[in-house]
Amino acid sequence: MYFEISDGVGIHKSPEKYGAFPFDPYSHTPHGKGVKQPGMTGQVKEDIICRFGELGVTVECGKLRFDPFLLKDKEWLNCLQVFNYIDVNGNKKTIELQAGSLCFTYCQVPVVYSKADEDLITITYSNGNIHKIEGKILDEKASKMIFDRSAQVESIEVSINK
Repeated sequence: MYFEISDGVGIHKSPEKYGAFPFDPYSHTPHGKGVKQPGMTGQVKEDIICRFGELGVTVECGKLRFDPFLLKDKEWLNCLQVFNYIDVNGNKKTIELQAGSLCFTYCQVPVVYSKADEDLITITYSNGNIHKIEGKILDEKASKMIFDRSAQVESIEVSINK
C-alpha cells in the first residue's frame, strides 16, 4: 500500500493511468542561475522524503539511524558497478560497489548498504581511522560530523541483517 500511495499522480504513472501527460518534478532554481523562486516543488520534496524513508534513513535525538525495512529486493545490485559522487569538498569520487549492495549519499557522505548476518555500521574517517558500531544507529558525534559537512567522515558502510 505504501508504494501505491507514494506513486501518487506524478511521474510514476503512465498517461493511461494518469489521464493526462505525467509531469516532470523540478526545482524552480536552475543550476548556476541564482534563486528564482524559493524551494522545490511539493512533488520533488515528497519524492526525496519518501526515498529516504524507503532507504530507512531517519534522525533520532541527533543520531542517524539506518533501517531500510521498506527497501525492495530489486534495489540491490546484481553485479559490480561504480558509484560516482561529489564529496563535501567538491571533489569527484568513485566507489566500486559489489553485487548485493547499494549506495547513496547523505550530506554528501556515501552510505553503502550490504546484506549481512548482523547489523553493523563501519565509519571510515578522512584520517584513515575506522570505527565499528553494532546495530543500526550511528553515534551522536559521527552524526554531527556528517550533518555539519565537516569532511571528517569519508564513508559509511551499513551491514544489514537480511
